[in-house]
Order: sequence, then structure tokens, then C-alpha cells
Amino acid sequence: MGVLNVTPDSFSDGGKFNRLDLALKHIDSMLENGADIIDIGGESTKPGSDPVSIDEELNRVIPIINEVKKTNNDILISVDTYKSVVAKEAIKAGVDIINDISGLAFDEDMAPLLAKNDIPVIIMHIQGKPKTMQQNIFYNELINDIKKYFKKRCDHAIKSGIKKSNIILDPGIGFGKTFNHNYKLLNSLEIFKDMAYPLLIGPSRKAFIGDALNLPPDERVEGTIATVVAGILNGANIVRVHDVKENKRAITVTENILAAK
Repeated sequence: MGVLNVTPDSFSDGGKFNRLDLALKHIDSMLENGADIIDIGGESTKPGSDPVSIDEELNRVIPIINEVKKTNNDILISVDTYKSVVAKEAIKAGVDIINDISGLAFDEDMAPLLAKNDIPVIIMHIQGKPKTMQQNIFYNELINDIKKYFKKRCDHAIKSGIKKSNIILDPGIGFGKTFNHNYKLLNSLEIFKDMAYPLLIGPSRKAFIGDALNLPPDERVEGTIATVVAGILNGANIVRVHDVKENKRAITVTENILAAK
């Protein structure tokens, strides 16, 4: 899954792809380099970020979906949003997946909308909201607490009419987690496999990598690759990354290692 942030303030690539032509060029590049899914985000959800208006988010993401689907309807597009109004318009434009950082918790209309339209959803774990999620982080036991959260959110999704086969889980690396929590999650992904849902991870260029290496976001490619490989070896099915070419190469080698068992 290749990341396209059409925001001025994303932590890694804010402001780089705000123009439609630049966004489309970047999508083409990611697809050429092996991305299977393009995840488009119109609101930064980095720690400390403020939400944007619905109109602003729509203006950022819908024109891109329209252009991509007009060119090739087979390209899989995910939209990173927790707002049902944005999701509704994205679905009209042909989006294939909704990536909801709130796990369907921030907007009560999201789950029924996705059920009605038979749209797959990524249910992510988050503690708090992006503005304050890195403040007062507390878990009784990290993995068990996240599993309980997943059960609650998946039960809600299924009761709302979302098919179990349309649910993907994301443990939310970097969302209400400490440095150690993020590494423990990567090392514990297999524990979530008994829930019988596909697993997505999004470690790309995040602070826990930068803190380990003392490097800024644009110099965290190698660190990201290490987390992606570890994630796949521990059970991740989808990896969300900025640097598609480099990670795709590492994934190809990793898959060959696993296939040779």
C-alpha cells in the first residue's frame, strides 16, 4: 500500500503532492514500483494535529479519485478518513477501501454507510484522538488491551452489517503508543492472527524509527524496511509505506525466504 498525503502538514511529505498533477504523477510512480493499493489522505493525523473541515478534505481527495478511476478503474484506492460524509463521496467516486483511524468510533454513520455499500474497512487501534494521543499513554497490558479494542470495534462493525470478510485490522503503530510499545507491537503481530482478520501495519518513517536512529523522516527508509520485514515475518498481510520501490524489493526477498521453508 503506497501512501499519498495531499495535505500541507503531514509529518513526512506534507505539501509535496497538493497539486493534482503532482499527486497523479506520484501515484503512477508508486504503481510502477509495485504498489497494489494507493492510500489517499486529505487530513494529517500526526500527533498534535488538528482536524480539517469536511469541505477541505473533500476538495483534496475527490478530484484525485475521479482522475485515477477515469484512467484505470482497476487501480485499488483506499481513502484515509474517519468522516462518513467524506467516505460517502469517495465511494461515489469509486473508492475501494476506507481506512478509518478511529476504528469506526468517531462517526456513528460510518459503519452503516460501509455496510450498505459493501466496502472493506481498515479498523485501526488508536488511544484518544490525534491531537492528544501521545499524552498520558497508558495500557493495563498493551497487546490484550488492543485485542479487546479490536473485538469491540469488530463486533460493532458486524452488528452494523459489515461483512467479516470486509474487515482488516491495523494495530495503530504510532497512534497512542510509546517508543517501546511500537517495537513490541511489531514483535507481537502473530498474537493478533487468531482473530482471523488480515493485518495491516503502517510504520513508515515514523518517530519510533527516527528516535532509534536519530534521523529525520526523509532519512528513515532503511529503518522502515527493517520494520516492514519484521512485520511480514510476524504475520502482516499489508504494509503501508511512503517509499514503495525500496520496500517492494525488500518484501520480494522476504517472500522468497518464507517460500523456501
